[in-house]
Amino acid sequence: MKLLILGGTVFLGRYLVESALARGHEVTLFNRGQHSPQLYPAVEKLRGDRDGALDALRGRRWDAVVDTSGYVPRVVRASAELLADAVEHYTFISSISVYPHFRSVGLDESAPVGTLDDPAVEEITGETYGPLKALCEQAVERALTGRALVIRPGLIVGPHDYSDRFTYWVRRVAQGGELLAPAHPNWHTQIIDVRDLAEWTLHMVERQQVGVYNATGPDYDLTIGQLLDTCRTVSGSDARFTWVSEEFLADKEVTPWVELPLWIPQSDPDMLGFSDVSCAKAIAAGLAFRDLAATMRDTLAWDSTQADTAEPPARALQLRAGLAPDREAELLRAWHNRK
Repeated sequence: MKLLILGGTVFLGRYLVESALARGHEVTLFNRGQHSPQLYPAVEKLRGDRDGALDALRGRRWDAVVDTSGYVPRVVRASAELLADAVEHYTFISSISVYPHFRSVGLDESAPVGTLDDPAVEEITGETYGPLKALCEQAVERALTGRALVIRPGLIVGPHDYSDRFTYWVRRVAQGGELLAPAHPNWHTQIIDVRDLAEWTLHMVERQQVGVYNATGPDYDLTIGQLLDTCRTVSGSDARFTWVSEEFLADKEVTPWVELPLWIPQSDPDMLGFSDVSCAKAIAAGLAFRDLAATMRDTLAWDSTQADTAEPPARALQLRAGLAPDREAELLRAWHNRK
């Protein structure tokens, strides 16, 4: 199969490339060449910009395209319309953030998506990200009616995740000692290993599957307690978990999802089912999950190399998400000293 990937050098994109090459496909990348341009020297690389500089794509044909880097409907519409006669199949990587709320447990693909009061808005914020992704989906579906696959992942984790929302927990547990943990150990969470998502995406592309699929995991109820216990086992640390209440975290103005990744307050009725999204449709279509310990082990091994890497978009040892050590220590003191 001749496969075009829009992006292809950051996180999910790079694993799509590696998986596609391992499967024997002929891969072409289209991107600006700003992130890790040294990757995949034997792969054809077309340079351009999705916002107005698509000339490198003109006059070419591929069997399929995977769009990993679409966020603005106008920009996605331009590439989808240009490629409509150049490919047989178009995959758009969206997000479960398209759903405006998660008031019910087991939300599936039939749920309505978010909208914008002004659909011409292009600034990406916490409020506009999901509705913009929904508009991108619609642009692809209009341009390639009956030939579009839309995948809505949850939190993607694993090696080369520079958001640090999962890496924070892996590194912090490995450091050992007393650790502040949110809410209670039976609180549900959902994640998907980037490599599992990449493999399944290509499985769907190869079969020219169409439609909309939520894609997160695992295929059992994963609790934050299980996740942290697995971190401790994999790292062999002496971490001790101190579970603090959501009321305490709110009082101390701890930012959900940012200072404490994976944590979404259950006191918010709009987010009640955020960590219980249904992926039954994707699982029935072949989505499978590796063992959680393997994801932990590989993430920890990758993270241990980050102090010395110059790989863009490299970051220092200070994580982009999670509690700073002083902040965590301060919160733990306050928790233990509360009256």
